Amino acid sequence: MAGFGLTGLEARGIIRDGLWRQNAGLVQLLGLCPVLAVSSSVVNGVSLGLATALVTGLSGALIASLRHWVPDELRNPVFILLIAALVTLVELLMRAGLPELYAVLGIFIPLITTNCIVLARAEAFASRNPVAHAALDGVMMGLGLTAVLAVLGGLRELLGRGTLLSGLELVLGEPARDWVIHLVPASAHYQFLLALLPPGAFLGLALLVAAKQWWEARPQTQPAAAAPLAGEQP
Repeated sequence: MAGFGLTGLEARGIIRDGLWRQNAGLVQLLGLCPVLAVSSSVVNGVSLGLATALVTGLSGALIASLRHWVPDELRNPVFILLIAALVTLVELLMRAGLPELYAVLGIFIPLITTNCIVLARAEAFASRNPVAHAALDGVMMGLGLTAVLAVLGGLRELLGRGTLLSGLELVLGEPARDWVIHLVPASAHYQFLLALLPPGAFLGLALLVAAKQWWEARPQTQPAAAAPLAGEQP
């Protein structure tokens, strides 16, 4: 990392911010439209998350490398044009390589252009930092969102259909259809619609946000260290 002008300490800070401390889905609460709409299964959520991570990483590096040549008055339009070009590239690649998955994710792939996470990181971080920092920040922000989509998709899929990894054949081909994990036998035709519909997404995300808040508050609820007794050395 030092060869890219990025120290180990800086890299660890950026990674912690992207995956946990400033997680786009749980802390910044950005990009909630795709989070709520596409997280009905692990495969859909992770696929869109990785596509977003690719765009945020590339756009961060590109914008950071051009930031000295872009006038402040034209900053946002130029950033959006660059992001739109990268999203188009990802869209064409997915349409060519994974057409069935592209058909499932539909409009949410081109809508990455207007995803608040991508533009917010371009404006707040990439336009003010060197290329390596901005690229790592973009990738980590995208992977943080991907982790949220994976957990939320897993919860909704388990509760809603009693399965895990359904739709994996859209990514890995027809043999992966047999890799689906059925916690409820397929013959039962189990469905819990509340988990599959948008209200289930809201409830699941609220539980994840609450779990993160609880985890971070834990050290504050630990009992204070006992005061030393009289005569004891502190």
